Amino acid sequence: MSFLTPEIESEILKKWESNPLLKPRIVKVTVNVSINPDFERLKKIASVLEEITGQRPSLRRAKRTIREFGVKKGDYIAAVVTLRGNRAIEFLKKALDAVGYRIKMSSFDEFGNVCFGIKEHIHIPGVKYDPEIGIFGMDVCITVERPGYRVLRRRRCRSTIPRRHRVSKVESMILLKNLFGVEIVEQ
Repeated sequence: MSFLTPEIESEILKKWESNPLLKPRIVKVTVNVSINPDFERLKKIASVLEEITGQRPSLRRAKRTIREFGVKKGDYIAAVVTLRGNRAIEFLKKALDAVGYRIKMSSFDEFGNVCFGIKEHIHIPGVKYDPEIGIFGMDVCITVERPGYRVLRRRRCRSTIPRRHRVSKVESMILLKNLFGVEIVEQ
């Protein structure tokens, strides 16, 4: 990682210490499992997802018909869980352990959000293989924000967040490195 030098990292950490409103935080972790339309299997996957995350998932339907994949509009095709607070941090520790605490640099977007995939759910610590369900993968998306993002979502006097207050790719990498010891891989 040629761009993430110790000098840049120490400069950003000093900036966060001098002003606590500049330090980014993990707002939510979204876990998504998508499969072919099979409602019974999706219900079983949702129960396993509830075991792993500690929160009941929401089942999602297809918005349109895609003949190539055998998906009809209205079929149940996914289970989604949004975790916040301590549940998000605890699940993130398990999920990062499943990928070996390594995330590709291309997984970070320009606003500091991170998405990575877990190919097999049995890589997560504490999960056992069930032959009825089989093996499924999942997408994990981490949303990173600074304090003050409420002005973007509030109902009254809604405003925009200036570019200088948005979380950058580098700051998100440093945050995950300091919180979880994540190694950023170039490819």
